[in-house]
Parts: sequence; structure tokens; C-alpha cells
Amino acid sequence: MAVERTVPPVALVTGANRGIGYEVVRQLADRGHRVLLGSRDLAKGRAAAARIDPGGERVTVVQLDVSDEASVAAMAEWVTRDVGRVDVVVNNAAILYDTWAQARSADLGEVQRALDTNLFGAWRVTQALLPLLRRSPHPRVVMVSSEAASLQSMSGGTPAYGVSKAALNALTCLLAGELRRQRVLVNAICPGWVATDMGGGGGRPVADGAAGIVWAATLPDGGPTGGFFRDGKPVPW
Repeated sequence: MAVERTVPPVALVTGANRGIGYEVVRQLADRGHRVLLGSRDLAKGRAAAARIDPGGERVTVVQLDVSDEASVAAMAEWVTRDVGRVDVVVNNAAILYDTWAQARSADLGEVQRALDTNLFGAWRVTQALLPLLRRSPHPRVVMVSSEAASLQSMSGGTPAYGVSKAALNALTCLLAGELRRQRVLVNAICPGWVATDMGGGGGRPVADGAAGIVWAATLPDGGPTGGFFRDGKPVPW
């Protein structure tokens, strides 16, 4: 009697050649996912994938600049044609942690650039892959957010980053409500202050920050949707 092979779930992680995204790829691959490692720089993406999966059986690189509509469209076309499915989308790509700036004097060009990656990038990628997500038996969308986006604690500073992540939280709520009947779980995750190139030194280990994102990516059916979490616990909006 032939044994039926289980097809591994497919996860796309944006901005994944380093930092939290890289660790999310590693943890998902360790859990048995086939992971598509999105990277603006293809060479850096290939080097990152080779460190995680030298044999290339679990991690595949895809060139992806979330701020570029053509790049997102090309990614979605390739995934649809060559992979044929997506079960998890982790919108991790982000820029401009502008600790030097104040809202009263912010460079609005910088704010617009942050919005184009941190908000619209996630929006583009999710829309582009939604047809595949709808066909998945267990579809999940994870928005990598930040406590800097919490309106309850927001009091000034990092205007481009904070506003763009707050808008990403709003998008999370909208998509969760619209896709609830289609079983797509959509949540925002704060990984905490993590020791990465963007976060700087002194933060928590990258593996700890990534674990909360992986938690949301692997939620069971019937799990929460439309929430904002850190380490599996709610964060005030």
C-alpha cells in the first residue's frame, strides 16, 4: 500500500536575507515549511538561504522589492507558476526606524518612503498572493508590526516608522474582518526590541523576537484573527 506524501506548507517571508526575517525563515524551515525567502538583493538572498539550507530543499530565494509594484507582480507570477501555492505570508520588510525625527518637523518625503515599504509593501504583497491564500487549507497572514504603533503608548518620536506601523495595524484589522469567512487568519505581531541592524544592540535575542511571528504563522484553525500580539499575548492598539 502506497504511503501518501504530505505536501509541506509554503511560506513567503519578505525582507528575509537578514535580521528577524532571516530567523523567521530558519524557524519555519525547521518546522517543516517550504520557505520562500524574499530579498531585494538576489545575491544576499542566496547567501542567506545557503546558510540555512545548503541543499536548497527547504528554502528558495525570490527577488522581491515590496516597494516596487513590478517586482511584487513578478514574484506573484513566479510563485503561482512554479510553486503553485502559498499558505503563509509574513510581511516583515520594513525601513526607517527614524529615532532622530519628530512629527512636528519630519521630512515628509521620508515618511512617504516609509509608508511605501512598511504599509503599501505589505498591502501589495498580500493582495498579489491572496488568490493562492484563498486556496490554502490553512491560510495565515502575519504583519510584523511594533509597539511603536500602539496608539495607547504613542507620545512622540519615530514619526515615519510609528505612523507607518500604526497604519499597518489598521490594515490588519480590515483584512482580518474581510477575510474571516475565508478562514484567513490575519494578525499583527510586535517582536519587541530585538538586537538587529535596525533595532541596534542591547535588544532581546533575534530568535525570541522571531518566535512570536512564527507563532502567528502557525496558528491552529480557529485561532485568533485581527489581533495585535507580542509573544502570543495581546498588545494594546
